[in-house]
Amino acid sequence: MTINVAHLLLLPLLLVAITPSMAEENAFIPDVTPRAPASVEPGKPWQEGTAQFPPWPQDTDLVELQIDGSTRRFRYFIDSRNLQVGSDQVVRYTLIAESGSGTRNLSYEGIRCTPKGRYKVFAYGLDGHFSPSENPDWRLISDDRSEPYRNALWQFHFCIPRQFLPKTRKDIIRSLKLNLAN
Repeated sequence: MTINVAHLLLLPLLLVAITPSMAEENAFIPDVTPRAPASVEPGKPWQEGTAQFPPWPQDTDLVELQIDGSTRRFRYFIDSRNLQVGSDQVVRYTLIAESGSGTRNLSYEGIRCTPKGRYKVFAYGLDGHFSPSENPDWRLISDDRSEPYRNALWQFHFCIPRQFLPKTRKDIIRSLKLNLAN
């Protein structure tokens, strides 16, 4: 087989002529700027509102949180009088965890209705008042059953399914009282 010198000289010219048209058809070459409709505007980043600690809960205002299928060492209660849905879309509530011996642990917490759920412990209760928690951070709600009450609150009571928005205060309290998680 003999190689013609004229063919070797034409090959680079042929490649230069074909390359621009191939680039237009090649889906693997990324655009410099992504295309988006003109109506799409950048979202505003979420900003947390301020939280004031609620008054100490009264037993008459407590609603027991029923958790389906769990053998628990604690009973959980929510203070229905001081449950709030903030303008920042955070559901803030007082949680009472009561052991079998009657010992109570209180915390003031918040839940955000994000796709996997986030929670924050704002304060712990002791001797009739709340003390701020040290370095409170928003954390993912665990589904490992170590703290099943948060998962139940997020999944069944506080958030509208697949909308990532909180229910109204009235609907949350109704859900807790009717035990809609079961």
